[in-house]
Amino acid sequence: MKTKRVHYWSGLILALFAGFHLLNHLAVLSGPEAHLATMEVLRKVYRNLVVEWMLLIAVFLQIATGLRQAYQKGLKQASWAKYQVWSGLYLAVFFLIHVSAVMMGRFVLKVDTNLYFGAAGLNIFPFNLFFVPYYSLAIVAFFTHIASIHAQKSKAIGAANQAKIIVAIGLITTILIVLGMTDFARGLFIPPTYKF
Repeated sequence: MKTKRVHYWSGLILALFAGFHLLNHLAVLSGPEAHLATMEVLRKVYRNLVVEWMLLIAVFLQIATGLRQAYQKGLKQASWAKYQVWSGLYLAVFFLIHVSAVMMGRFVLKVDTNLYFGAAGLNIFPFNLFFVPYYSLAIVAFFTHIASIHAQKSKAIGAANQAKIIVAIGLITTILIVLGMTDFARGLFIPPTYKF
């Protein structure tokens, strides 16, 4: 199977998961209980052994094929192609760190990698100086990657403007998730178990 095709299908799998994952994070705007309840429902699907392995394999394939395509294309591309490469490179780094951290949390630290696992770094100084931009850039990169593909592949009139709207939605989503998971107004209580 060609590199582009593998990248396309693994990307679709991950985009579907990431879409639900981001919706789960947006649920925090209704409170931690809403986030945790949504996660419990979604985990029935993605914590299934077959689905979980499919996601892990998709991550590996997405990184491997993405890096290969980035190397082949080079970094000096026209606007949207350049955004696709750079956002893809950031996502590759993010996936490596994020998936490793979740696996370490589950199997080494033996903690539930729920809202509090993800939010701990966003709320505890000085770790938040790293984690707020780290997570924010990941969400923006995800939407930028999709927008870049749309701008280049879509035959629709105004595809570039539609891509800009996708990026704008990504920025709004990022702000809402970071505000919800840091909960600047009330302060999100992080249980002691997650204060490593």
